[in-house]
Parts: sequence; C-alpha cells; structure tokens
Amino acid sequence: MLRNYIIPIVLFSGSFICLFLNDIFQEPLYFSIFLSLFLLGGIFSSYKIITTIITKKVITDRKTQFTFNKAILILSVLIYGVMAIQIWIKNTDTLVISYGILAAGIAIALQDLFRNFVGGILIALTSIYKIGDRIEVEGSIGDIMDICILNTTMMEIKGWFEAEQPTGRLIIVPNAIVISKKVVNYTKDHDFIWDEIRVPLTYESDWKAAINSFLEIVRTETADITLQAEIEVERLGEKYYLPKKVTEPAAYVKLTDNWVEVGIRYVTDTRTRRILNDTLTRKILDDVAGTEAYSIASETMEIQGKRAVELFRKELI
Repeated sequence: MLRNYIIPIVLFSGSFICLFLNDIFQEPLYFSIFLSLFLLGGIFSSYKIITTIITKKVITDRKTQFTFNKAILILSVLIYGVMAIQIWIKNTDTLVISYGILAAGIAIALQDLFRNFVGGILIALTSIYKIGDRIEVEGSIGDIMDICILNTTMMEIKGWFEAEQPTGRLIIVPNAIVISKKVVNYTKDHDFIWDEIRVPLTYESDWKAAINSFLEIVRTETADITLQAEIEVERLGEKYYLPKKVTEPAAYVKLTDNWVEVGIRYVTDTRTRRILNDTLTRKILDDVAGTEAYSIASETMEIQGKRAVELFRKELI
C-alpha cells in the first residue's frame, strides 16, 4: 500500500525543492520545473485514487476495470501533455504550432486505438452483431462471447475441423474490422440456414423413387425447423426487401460421368447443422441399404495398357 504513495511523495518533494531554489536564485527555469513536477504529482495521485479505490468500488467486472483504467491512463497523459506545453512554451504562435504537432502525433500513434473505439460505437449503435451471434470475419468463424470498447472476443468455430463445431480457442477481433472489412452474421434476425446433402446413385438406380424416399425422410426430420423458418422469413420480409424463399425440402438432380447426383436441400438451425446433417445421412444410408431399387455409386476407372512379350533363345550345350 505504501508503494502507491512513493512516486507522488518524490514528485511533490522535488517540486517544492525547485520552488525553494527559485526563491533563492530567482531563476524561471526552477519555477517551470516546480509546476511540471507538481502537476505530474497531482495527476498521478488522481490516477491512483481513481483506479485503485473508486474503480474497484463502482465496477465489479475485472475486464471492465482493466479497460476503464487504460482509458483513464490515456486521458491523464493527454491532460499532462497539454498543460506541460503551456508551462514551457510562452509564445502564443509557438503554442498553437505545438498543439498541432501534438495532435498530429497522437492521431498517428493512436490511430488504431481510435479506429477500434469508433468500431465499438458502430457495433453498439447499428447492432452489426451482438453477444451470442455466430459471425465470420477474415476467414475466422466464432460465437460472440464479449464485446468490449476496443475488441470483440469469440469462441472459435471450425478451425482445424471441417464441420462447424468449437475448437476451444478464443479469437480476439479488433472492433475496427467492422469499418472496412466484411462481417458475415449467421444469426442476425433469424436462426436458420440452408444446407444440402448430395447422394451419388448408380445409373441403374430408380432415382425417382430414391428422391421421393429421401424427401420423405428429410421432411419428417426437419418439420419443426421448416415451420419456424417460414415464420422467420415472413418477419424478415417486413424488415428487408426479401423475395419469397422456399423453405420446404427440395431435390435437385445432376448428371456426372460416373453417377446420378441427387442433392437434397433443406433448412437447419445454424448451431446444430452438423447434428442434423449426420442424422439425415444415417437415415438415408439405412434407406438405401433396405432396398434394391437404388444404390450408392462409386467412382469407376477403366485401365488400358499393353503387355510387352520378349522372346529369348536358349542355346543347348
């Protein structure tokens, strides 16, 4: 506790020594040093009182305390810089130039800080994303866990996994990214996305029967989310210009060199996409295994070549 007062005591002691020397030698330099040290001691003491006493009583969250203390530190440095210039520079024209140079230096040194601060304000005012949303920025996908003044914290999704599941890593994104970069929000205003399962069938398969069977499976498993998606689409149409989107499961057929590809498109909850995809895939495989009308295709290869035959003459001894 005592160490918090050592620096102010040293600064105030030094300032009074300079004041004493000024009275003896009548040297303006000593008086300027006295004012500088006294001002620095006062600002430092105020900073310590605010950050160690008042902040801990008013703000309980440690992360908010840290952010607030950093802001107070920056403000204290700016105040001291402005007042120190007034102490040491008496000429008005020079003072204006000094303020301009100081402002330019601060703007250059803290441009990223200012951009992050402005980005934080934009996030708060425009709701680009909020806590709980799933977003993608600069190729990283995550669920928003915290939005601070300068940055956003999110739990990484996907990462080294192919599917959208948490990796356990936290991603810290500067708020300035919303000013100049693209932000993809998976859950803004609605909680569903479209997904698709592609099933390759042999050309000998009854692909029409397969489509009817697959669609029946998907309709049964996605009935609830499809109904919810229809409601959300209608609500989105009231807020945005949105052409009518079909939320019912649909099938699309594509011809390839090796098989007939059947794509089953359906809506799913954003956060449980992989789980539903897995459930549907298992049921479709069970359905294929239980019938002879259609079957899963695999890639075929035709290999051609020539076999060289060499004749050797064997001499008799």
